[in-house]
Amino acid sequence: MSFTPTPNGTRGAAQPGALVRRVNALAMRRIVRRGGGRVMGMEALVLTTVGRRSGQPRKTPVARFGEKGGTWLVVASANGAARNPDWYYNLAAHPDQVAVTLDGRTMEVTAEQLRGEERDNVWRVITATQPRFADYAKKTDRELPVIRLTPRSVRLGEGPGA
Repeated sequence: MSFTPTPNGTRGAAQPGALVRRVNALAMRRIVRRGGGRVMGMEALVLTTVGRRSGQPRKTPVARFGEKGGTWLVVASANGAARNPDWYYNLAAHPDQVAVTLDGRTMEVTAEQLRGEERDNVWRVITATQPRFADYAKKTDRELPVIRLTPRSVRLGEGPGA
């Protein structure tokens, strides 16, 4: 599967320091794991990726948007920063080594970046559901990547009877 990263931008929102990001991520992961999967008024999941340089598991809470068929969309917004978030580069390096934790369940997924008309169509739904993502897009000159996460047991041609 091809996964070509979207380039960083030249302008965007300032990001908090690494320590603040780690503490916030830890708090949000606990909230998502404990129940409901809602953070700051958004549905969320914990995304587990493999570090592109370290090879170690990395867990990041991200907003999720459900789709028919049991897939989820996530946006590499970084709140409108000029740079794509680290988890996005981990996905690009290892799109087949990804898992999500949601409602106390962890499942392996495959990541696929959406492009062109398909991305544009889901982007309209995302921004209608959560207008803050349209605000993030206005803060930066990079295109915010939209990633589809498909549980491996749901993929066509896989699983029982395939």
